[in-house]
Amino acid sequence: MPEWKGRVPLTRSHCERITATRGCKAVNSECYTTTCLPEDFKEVRKNGQCRIILHHGNASCHISAETTWSLQDQKTELTGHPSYGPDLAPNDFYLFPSVKNKLSCQRFSTHEEAVGAFRMHVLEIPQ
Repeated sequence: MPEWKGRVPLTRSHCERITATRGCKAVNSECYTTTCLPEDFKEVRKNGQCRIILHHGNASCHISAETTWSLQDQKTELTGHPSYGPDLAPNDFYLFPSVKNKLSCQRFSTHEEAVGAFRMHVLEIPQ
């Protein structure tokens, strides 16, 4: 799995395979918390990751009380859903706030200095 800012994003693709092999029509909360999530967490922790941040859709098995309790027991963080706007891009959620925080107290005498500081900060961000 590809890394994302030091964390591994979890995908649901293997849950689709589980439902196909078991003949299930859909993934319910029980299947999700007893089969899908433990397999994901095992895979992530096998890669040396101990902090798990999970992004969910609004599927009923993702937002059920059983799933919420299971994630709390596992000390798993959930990300919120970003604001929607046709003029928003992924950089609006990480890159620009990060640069703003880093450069907020600095003063530049020329435009080139400011651009150089921006570029240096962007290059310091881990891929």
